[in-house]
Amino acid sequence: MRLSLLAPLDRWRAPPPSPRRVAWLSQFAYAHRGLHSPGVPENSPSAFAAAIARGMGIECDVQRASDGQAMVFHDWELDRLTSETGRVIDKSSAQLARIALTGSTDCIPTLRKVLDQVGGQVPLLIEIKSKADRNVAALCLAVRRLLEGYLGPHAVMSFDPRVSHWYAVHSPMTLRGLVVTEEDDKALPGRLRRHKWLWLAKPDFLAYDIRDLPSRFAASQRARGIPVLTWTVRSAEHRERAAEFADAPIAEGTGVA
Repeated sequence: MRLSLLAPLDRWRAPPPSPRRVAWLSQFAYAHRGLHSPGVPENSPSAFAAAIARGMGIECDVQRASDGQAMVFHDWELDRLTSETGRVIDKSSAQLARIALTGSTDCIPTLRKVLDQVGGQVPLLIEIKSKADRNVAALCLAVRRLLEGYLGPHAVMSFDPRVSHWYAVHSPMTLRGLVVTEEDDKALPGRLRRHKWLWLAKPDFLAYDIRDLPSRFAASQRARGIPVLTWTVRSAEHRERAAEFADAPIAEGTGVA
């Protein structure tokens, strides 16, 4: 495939969204896993309350419990963030909801609990966690069912282009994003791979690794109307880079303005 063909293929396979549909994305800064700090764990009700109080949008992570329920938790294992051990997916939602997050009285929340807490006060970005060997449909469907009737501004996103593709097919009114990191994959094969992921995902926006900005790929998509958010903004220098090369930051720590 010649690189000169990629731009028209992008326009055909992944057309940009209506500007009105995505306008709210650029109107907020987003707290990465909530506005967490010492004594306020990531992805906790307390971190989400702090973000709401500050008027920040919220980014959170969602994965499946053993009974298929959507739980708000980042790691695949419980070890780093709780006193428990083992895989999240091996425990039921009821079991997980009783596990305290380290350094806090908060417990692992269900997505339903987070939606009730946020209640449309600020925008919500829901990152759906996935692995290559797992079927993404079950978790995508569980999240979609919870979002039915939720009136606040919200979007789903994932590193896995299958997630955005699922929503494009089965829930096209749900705003969907593709999370991208170039890492050490900046050569021609990586560039081609990003375009192929874009075509599969058909995203309304990108959430891009701040370490990769400025990026030719991100800039070309942004220029044709696909908003670019950037993570994880952790410093004043990151904030400046985000302001120049992206539409909104997903920030934590000293990256929060």
